[in-house]
Parts: sequence; structure tokens; C-alpha cells
Amino acid sequence: MLTRRMRRRVILFRRTNEVATVHHLTPISALFGGALIGLAATMLMLFTGRLAGVSGILGGLLTARPADRGWRVAFIAGLIAAPLVAAAMGGSLPRPAIAANLALVAAAGLLVGFGSRMGNGCTSGHGVCGFARLSARSIVATGVFMVTAVLTVAIVRHGLGG
Repeated sequence: MLTRRMRRRVILFRRTNEVATVHHLTPISALFGGALIGLAATMLMLFTGRLAGVSGILGGLLTARPADRGWRVAFIAGLIAAPLVAAAMGGSLPRPAIAANLALVAAAGLLVGFGSRMGNGCTSGHGVCGFARLSARSIVATGVFMVTAVLTVAIVRHGLGG
């Protein structure tokens, strides 16, 4: 049985009846993951001249010209294929334990999509690419994302009896 302190330190997922620890957050894994994200964003910029904002890539895929469609499909396919390849190589794909019902999760997803369109980008576009380019709009947007996330967690976990 996990103690309260242990639950705060690891991300827990439900797999059948057991609890699996997905990963331990360490400075090395964070540095490695950040470097991979930066490398991917840089390669996309070098090869296509585009920013790696997932909402823009997906939204553009829905209305893309045929000449612009290939790299967008490859990018989204890579996002879907990466965890499947990891699972094929022996990694696990635990199912997240979500306390809300599917309708609430779908509504939240639609709100996030709407917000990313209203804000002219998502966290990956503003936080990774825009921040790296020192875009004032992206720096402000990233600050708003962070403050909103902190407030949401504080309200949900502490203000609503969580």
C-alpha cells in the first residue's frame, strides 16, 4: 500500500487491479526529454519552416492544401505511433485513472481546443517554440497557461473538498 507521501511523488495509473509507477521524474530524464522536444521542434523548423504547435498542426490538417498535408500527417502519426512503438519494445501503456466521466473529459477537451484556437496556439507552440523565439505574445500566453493550471489545481484539490 502506498503512503500519502508516495502518492504525491509518483504518477499513478490503473492497470487491472494493480498500481503501476510510470516514471520517476529526475533532472536527467527531464533534461533528456526537453532536449528531444527541442530537437524535434528545431528539425520541424529547419525542414518545413513551421513551428511545432500541435493544435495548429492538427487544425491545419483539417483544412490543409494537398502539398501541405504530408508533413502534418507524418507529425500526428508520429505522436500516435511513438507510444505504440515503445510498447512493442517492451514498454508499458498504462491506462490513466480518470475520476470524471467520459462526457466531462470530452467537454474539457473541446474547451482546451477552443482555448488554443482563441489564444492562437497551444502550450507546445507558445511554450516551446514561441518562448524560444522570445515572442512577447508567447511568453504572456505561457504565463497565463501556468497561472491557470496552478489555480485550477488549487481549486479542484483544495477548494472543492478534493
